[in-house]
Formats: sequence, structure tokens, C-alpha cells
Amino acid sequence: MAARRKANRILAAVLIPLTLLTLAAMAALWPSGSKEGLTLANPYAAAPGVTFDTGRIQRVVTENCTQASAGESATGGTAAQDGTAPDGTAQGNTGGGSQCTFAFTEPDKGGNPVKVVINPDIAKSHGVKVGDNIRYLNLSHAQAAATGADAPAAQGSPSYIFVDFVRTMPIILLAILYAVVVVAVARWRGLRALIGLVGAYFVLGSFMLPGLVEGKPPLLLALVGSTVIMIGVLYFAHGFSARTSTALLGTIFGLGITALLAAWATDAANLAGVGSHDAATLVNISDSISISGIILSGLIISGLGVLNDVTITQSSAVWELYELAPNTSARKLFSSAMRIGRDHIASTVYTIAFAYAGAALPILIIVMLYNRPLGEALTSAELSEEVIRTLVGSIGLVLAIPVTTLIAVLVVKATGVRSAVLPSASDADPHPGGHAAITADDVDDTGALAAAAAVAGRERAEADAPPATRRGRRAARHDAAPRD
Repeated sequence: MAARRKANRILAAVLIPLTLLTLAAMAALWPSGSKEGLTLANPYAAAPGVTFDTGRIQRVVTENCTQASAGESATGGTAAQDGTAPDGTAQGNTGGGSQCTFAFTEPDKGGNPVKVVINPDIAKSHGVKVGDNIRYLNLSHAQAAATGADAPAAQGSPSYIFVDFVRTMPIILLAILYAVVVVAVARWRGLRALIGLVGAYFVLGSFMLPGLVEGKPPLLLALVGSTVIMIGVLYFAHGFSARTSTALLGTIFGLGITALLAAWATDAANLAGVGSHDAATLVNISDSISISGIILSGLIISGLGVLNDVTITQSSAVWELYELAPNTSARKLFSSAMRIGRDHIASTVYTIAFAYAGAALPILIIVMLYNRPLGEALTSAELSEEVIRTLVGSIGLVLAIPVTTLIAVLVVKATGVRSAVLPSASDADPHPGGHAAITADDVDDTGALAAAAAVAGRERAEADAPPATRRGRRAARHDAAPRD
């Protein structure tokens, strides 16, 4: 415990001023929250008389678009259909004219089934089936008010239009399963990590995103916000210890390298980001929003999770290696830990590359269909941002591994941790070699593996001892045991 306190004092001398500086910068950059001058139409805002309703699909039909709309009644009924498939899909009149997909949907608020027209892109790509929960636009009341009738006039325009699927229940079930698995495997540390994730998204949503909207310096905003997130998440999930502080120092170093590379790459590669629909929308709503600044912040934020992973793992590796072999030299300890780090580097580089490739899969397919040269495709506006994000994030995490390892070796050697082997202060010590009895419960986190090794070594020594010696040790332990 004294050695761990010494290590924490060494690291606190560096981390406390850095944390205070980060919090001061966060306070100075904190956005006002004002959205004055921002005008963005909500695509889910309905006109007077128009509502967004939900319901469950009862039957799916494919009909001539014009005839189906003309034959629609106020209750969602249609002209006679020809046949219904076993899965509830009915095939109507397939005469001349374009064909549309309609879903007879039972509203969640009650009432007769309504006939919802399905968007052509949804019908062709994913489709709808019986039992799906959907959200649709209800135009029936607005049409009735426009015509002055009690029911919508049959003028060829649909009264109910598909908007989206209702995904609430699958997402909730997945979230519950994820939380249960994390807590079951990682226990309290997993629960703390989940709570820390909520805090991280709070910083992202209340500090970083509003700051980008208000035109705050994107590099400083992303670096300060990411540092605050890492400080909170690491200590909350892993506890206050020397190894956590070491990982935090390595993470901050990796963040700094990533930020510098991202700033240079954004400018040198001219990442404007104006090729996407979302970026064009942001440009048009406010002059203070910088798309290149948003891209810069995204390059820094995207590597947070992987960077945290490699630094905490590398710090733990150094501690465990040293506790199993306390007399190992600093050079050998660094070399052994870096062998672990190199394996981690190789696997993590694949992780980042494939994660970004999976997210950009539709763009990759489109670029492939263009039959463009590989070099031209990778440097195009469609892919250059993903390529630079992969390279910048990979460089930051690769450089963070040796730095974290070096810091961990220096700290652990400076403190001289000897959790597993301590000289005995009692002549009645029953254990061979004059060492104190240590169990895995005597040390917290940093000494658990070393304590287990000490216990195993003691048991092997006792098993190899003559029977008379073992009896004498058991008698000594019995005499030394406390009495009520």
C-alpha cells in the first residue's frame, strides 16, 4: 500500500495540474446553448391536420398505383383483390401502369386497418412483411378538411404514407442483453464502464456538439472534450490506481498526436466534406458551422475507444509482468511488455480498418462499380475522409503503446512494488524462506496475480517438504491463529 501511494503521488504531480487546466479550458469553451439564427426544418414536423401514427402490418398487396389509390375508401378498403399468398402478401391486378406496394396496417390507437403506401426504395431493398411495426404519415384528416367532406376524396393521392419502421423494442432488447453480458462478465467494473459511457455521451452532447454549432475552435474543443471523457471514464471504470494513471498519461499523449495529425491532414488533404447531403444541410443553416472543423473533431473522437483499450491493456501488462518477476530489469521489462504491445498493435490496426470499412460499405460498393483506378478511388472525396481517419487513428494508437509502456515501467520500477514477497517480521512465521503469508484477498487489483503466484509457490514448497516438517508447520499455524 505504501508503494502504491508513492506511485500515485508521482503521477498526481503530473495529472492534477493537467486535469485542472483541462477543466479550466472546458469552462472557457462551454457553449451558451443559444440557437439564435439557426433555421432547420424538422422533417418529422407535421402540417396542421397531419399526424404521425404507428401500427402493425396485417396484409401486404402489390397493385397498380393509380387504380389502387382511386379505389381506396375512407376505412382503408380497396377494390377486390385477386388471391392472397400464405404469408399475407396479396397480388392484385397487375395490368398496365406502374405497380406499388401497399400495407394494410392496424393502427395502434385503434380503428379499422388503413392502407399505407410503401416507398419504392423500401419495397425494393428491404420490403415489408406481416407483423412489422411501422410509422406512417396520416393525411386523411387534412384531405378531408381541404375538400370540406367527412372523408378524403379519392383523387389518386394516398392518404397514408410509410415513413419508417418502429425499432424501439429490438433496440431495447439488444441494449438489455448488452448490459447483462457486460455486467455478468466484468461485474462491477463492467457496470461502472456502462455508467461512464453515459457520462461520456453527456459531455459529447452538452459540450462538444453545441460548441461546434456555435463555431468554437474545433481542435481545442475536441481535444479538451476527449481528455475530460478519458479522465472520467478511466478512473470511474478502473478505479484510482497507479496503473490507471499510467494508462491515462499514455491516452493523453495519443490524443495529442492524433489531434496534431488530424489538424495537419484536414488542411493538407483539403477535407471539405461538402460532398454529403448532411454537410450541405449544415452549411446552409449557419455561417458559424465549419464542416472542415467537424471533420477534424470527428478524426479525434473516432479513435477514443481503441486508444483507451490499448493504453489500459498495456499498463496492466507491465504491472502484472513486474509483480510476477519483481527483480526484472527495466530494459527487460520494457522488452517483454512491448512483445505484448506489438501483438496488440497488429490486431488493433485491423480493428480500425475493418470498422471504418464496414461503416462505409455502401460507398465502397458505389466506388467499385465506377471502375476507377484504386489510387484515384482512395483519394477521392467519397473515400479520402475514411482513409485519413484510419491512418490518423492508427498512428496515434501505435505511438501511444510504447509511450504508455515506458511510463508504466518507469513508475513501477521507481516505486519498487513488492506485493507478493515481503520479509517476515515474526520469528514464528510458519512459511519457508521467511516470507509473510499473502493471499489473493490481501491486495487489491494490482497485486492479485502476484499474490496468487505466492500462494501457489508456498503450496508447492509445502507439498515437497517431508511429512514431519508439514506437521510442524500446521501446528505452528494453529498456535499462531487468533483465539476468541
